[in-house]
Amino acid sequence: MKRHIRLLAAVLLALGAVGAVQARKDDMDIVRLSHSLDQLSSDPTLGVYAQAEQALARNAVARLADASSRERPHALYVAERRVDQARAAAQLEDARARLAQLAREHDQLLLQRSQIDADAARRELEFQRMQYQIAQEEAARLQQQGAEAASQAEAAKAEADRARRLAAAQSRVARAAKHEAALAAEAARAMRSQLQQDDTSAPASSDSAGQHTGGKKHGKP
Repeated sequence: MKRHIRLLAAVLLALGAVGAVQARKDDMDIVRLSHSLDQLSSDPTLGVYAQAEQALARNAVARLADASSRERPHALYVAERRVDQARAAAQLEDARARLAQLAREHDQLLLQRSQIDADAARRELEFQRMQYQIAQEEAARLQQQGAEAASQAEAAKAEADRARRLAAAQSRVARAAKHEAALAAEAARAMRSQLQQDDTSAPASSDSAGQHTGGKKHGKP
């Protein structure tokens, strides 16, 4: 009898030890899953995502803690899957957020590039406008210089014409003066010749007159 009691006590002790081990194992699963959820929620990047999935995972861990030994395997499986899904959902949302950020940055870069292109086009247009203005001013300057040169050439031509006309007039005056001088010289020579002839003929006339007078006197008694 005592032997049976000791055997029963040993069996009960063994069953209690197994139960204690199983309870400790169950507690370790709950701690492990709870710690994984805590790490996820406190993660500075992933913690803000998948809030609904994290709540479902915590509910699954709570049901695991309340599950009976018969329901425990299924509850453990569900809790582990919920925790994995919460982390995967958080990682997915983070990836989508990063893609959206990259898309926004890409759009911003495209906008900045379009703004830079537009600014470059405006600067190119302004440069071309300035070049055109400079060319117009240079053309006007050259045209003005050409007009001034043409005016100066016309004035020089008119001055040359006046000089030629003045030279021709002076030549005509010189020829007229030379002709008048020649005529005056000819007149002076003619006058001198006439005076000489008059001087030569004057004594002969006096002698003839004296002889005529004297003859008359001798003829009287």
